[in-house]
Amino acid sequence: MPGGPGADGDGRRRRERDALAAAITVSASALGVCTPNPPVGAVVLDESGEVVGTGATEAPGGRHAEVVALDAAGDRARGGTIVVTLEPCDHHGRTGPCTGRIREAGLARVVYAVSDPNPVASGGAGTLRREGIGVVRADDDEVRAARSGPLRAWLHRQDHGRPLVTWKYAASLDGRVAAADGSSKWITGPVSRRHAHARRQEIDALVVGTGTLRADDPALTARTDDGRPAPRQPLRVVMGLSPVPADARVRGADDRFRHLATRDPAEALALLGDVSHVLVEGGPRLAGAFLAAGLVDEIDAYLAPLVLGAGLSAVSGAGVDTLAAAHGFEIRETTILGDDLHLRLTLTADTTPLTRGPR
Repeated sequence: MPGGPGADGDGRRRRERDALAAAITVSASALGVCTPNPPVGAVVLDESGEVVGTGATEAPGGRHAEVVALDAAGDRARGGTIVVTLEPCDHHGRTGPCTGRIREAGLARVVYAVSDPNPVASGGAGTLRREGIGVVRADDDEVRAARSGPLRAWLHRQDHGRPLVTWKYAASLDGRVAAADGSSKWITGPVSRRHAHARRQEIDALVVGTGTLRADDPALTARTDDGRPAPRQPLRVVMGLSPVPADARVRGADDRFRHLATRDPAEALALLGDVSHVLVEGGPRLAGAFLAAGLVDEIDAYLAPLVLGAGLSAVSGAGVDTLAAAHGFEIRETTILGDDLHLRLTLTADTTPLTRGPR
């Protein structure tokens, strides 16, 4: 991050770099909560560089991350710095502009990672500079870290006009999601299942097809390690033309259930509205439909150290007839989960610039 020369400048850059890393981390608490707003994180440093406040975006209609952090800091923010993952907004939405709150707090400096090019909400950095507040953008590597963190799915929606789609499956080493007799519980172990339930809390909508509904009658809830419902729950979605029985567990007792009466993945995503991140957990045909439509952006693969030799494949009907037509993905993360291997993959050469819209 830019800063003054010498030891003092180096120390400030180090503190601001650490603060941005902390802001990215705290922003994860907004995942699954703040949609359609972006999951932003903010950290306030006092004049001496000590952390005096942190915050993340609240649910729609609530406070933005900057305001949460400044409320926590109180008078200690005066003369200090706020470090934020996204350029402070400069417009009136459900709440007032963050630029106004920053000015009122008496901050001397603002450091942000991702710029705001949207004409409705942009201009926060310029407004603050005109008011005499020092504003700098983070270094390129820090910007990349912010874009690839909790902001990623929201930014994907701004750029592509649709949610980020993750296909999740659990399979044997030879790609089977069920044995020849149809048994599938449990291919992967308890550590993988806990990891998958934590992932469910971070996304906006969880989608299965009517085939999975008939076979498994899934609840599609996110659960804690002790089996209780997690604090954050995704929208539970069944996609397909068959009706959903009145007593299906997926309906639940809340208003977090949707039936999308379509087999078209693009239409299904449009019907979901302004969600940012969709997790496809349906069976092989649903996965194949999303792949064939070019609508899988990343894959969460949980692989068990088993070979079944026969049984249901992880995907069918993906629109691939030759090796040259295969859908290409790059491995981004590998993690050992108990006896299993978790792979997170993204589309090959996914280098589209990420932008943001109003919040």
